[in-house]
Amino acid sequence: MADRADDRDGLRLDRLHVPLGPALADWPTGLVLRLSLQGDIVQQVAVESAAPATSRPPFWNEPWLRARMGERVSQGDAARRLCAAHLDSLGRFFAVTGWADMAARVRHVRDRALAGASAAELSALVRPLIRRAERSRTLRWLIAGLGPLVAEHSYHLGVTGPALLADGDAHSRMLVWLHAVGRSAAACDDSDVLDVGEAVGPRGRIVGAAPPSQPLLDALPGLLKGAEFACARIIVASLDPDLDELAYAPLAGVAHD
Repeated sequence: MADRADDRDGLRLDRLHVPLGPALADWPTGLVLRLSLQGDIVQQVAVESAAPATSRPPFWNEPWLRARMGERVSQGDAARRLCAAHLDSLGRFFAVTGWADMAARVRHVRDRALAGASAAELSALVRPLIRRAERSRTLRWLIAGLGPLVAEHSYHLGVTGPALLADGDAHSRMLVWLHAVGRSAAACDDSDVLDVGEAVGPRGRIVGAAPPSQPLLDALPGLLKGAEFACARIIVASLDPDLDELAYAPLAGVAHD
């Protein structure tokens, strides 16, 4: 239904209430955004989770959670999961920006990482993808300036992962993912034991009361307000919160911090 309100130019425009999610292609599973639009501009955002509670650990955080519960986990196992997680995020990101070929290539490498490909093979696969994405002027033109999130505000929200390191817009966050993919691909064969104190997963530190994706969700209303509706999905994809983290409820009696 539409009502009317003043827009930022002082005009009286219809205000439309539009839900996004939870069932969209290349969309964070379980995420629901309820947007208020005037024209094609986002005016208000409400964030909801439709992910049901579960005792199953979030797949992308599993190596670090296992290590915290006392299991022996290698640095390589964690690096492999981190590499695959960032490739998974990049696959969604490129798909939403309309770069279908790149999305397919990235997802192929993600599957190779999860299938146990060696560090040498993964490094050889990711290097050309990283170069291609970094050098794409079209992509930079499309996403530069979208969803700026400075480090000071990230820190205030409690963001601890790639979005904090990026200290910038959607393009900056993509670059952080790419660089992390290169580093983690090279470390996939590392047999040293993972330090339980290094519980830093794909979205940030896996410690404390709130999962690392919660601050990313908290950031979304501010990043989306004032953005064009067509850009909203790109901004969401550049953060790629994992709502399985919010749904995770460990069973009573299971050791966890």
